[in-house]
Amino acid sequence: MAAKALPARMRIRLVFDSGLVLGPGKVDLLEGIRETGSISAAGRRMKMSYKRAWDLIDAMNRHFDAPVVETAKGGNGGGGARLTAWGEEVVRRYRHLEAGAVEAASSHIGYLHRHMTPPTGG
Repeated sequence: MAAKALPARMRIRLVFDSGLVLGPGKVDLLEGIRETGSISAAGRRMKMSYKRAWDLIDAMNRHFDAPVVETAKGGNGGGGARLTAWGEEVVRRYRHLEAGAVEAASSHIGYLHRHMTPPTGG
């Protein structure tokens, strides 16, 4: 049975004391790298430049005690990128936390939604 969609979006951002903010954008980028094998391609999917995508990956690699992404330099066969075991763990744990938060909040979100006024056309 498919879960009923919530009437509101919930976005989780973890703000660490180190200064790293880990949220849906960075995790989506990691998943894109897993799927494409490329920082550039993952960034394009999200409508961001390679530099922006690289800066986000670099920030995560610097703040964690192990890298989330490893890269191979380009050449005849081209370069590439892949999630490390730690990168996979970061994605897994973030998505697990996100699902748990949505489950915990769904009744409260529904309650608040029932007390909303209907949207006005326009």
